[in-house]
Amino acid sequence: MSDSVRVDKWLWAARFFKTRSLATDAVDGGKVRLNGERVKPARGVKPGDMLEIDNGSTEWEVTVKDLADKRGSAAIAQTLYQETERSIAERDQKAEQRKFFREPGETIKGRPTKRDRRQIDKF
Repeated sequence: MSDSVRVDKWLWAARFFKTRSLATDAVDGGKVRLNGERVKPARGVKPGDMLEIDNGSTEWEVTVKDLADKRGSAAIAQTLYQETERSIAERDQKAEQRKFFREPGETIKGRPTKRDRRQIDKF
């Protein structure tokens, strides 16, 4: 294997994104930073590089430990990177906050009725 892999392929193989095209779009959109700078999807990552990843629902700060350009099991994907202590603490803190704050429309299933709409507006 070569000494670097495309960043979009690595993100997909490490299971940060469900599809490679989602990974490519995230890199293009500036949601992924390599060593603190914005990059293009074809940029190569090497072991030791620092990645800041925002996939929309969660943010990670990871160090690349190993390379892969093919998607494997989740157990293999977790060996490709090491998450920083600060990133783990921030994710835990955000998860704790989500426990206590409920989204106002979370209990409504499907399209809101007139009554549901009035309750949402009143909130």
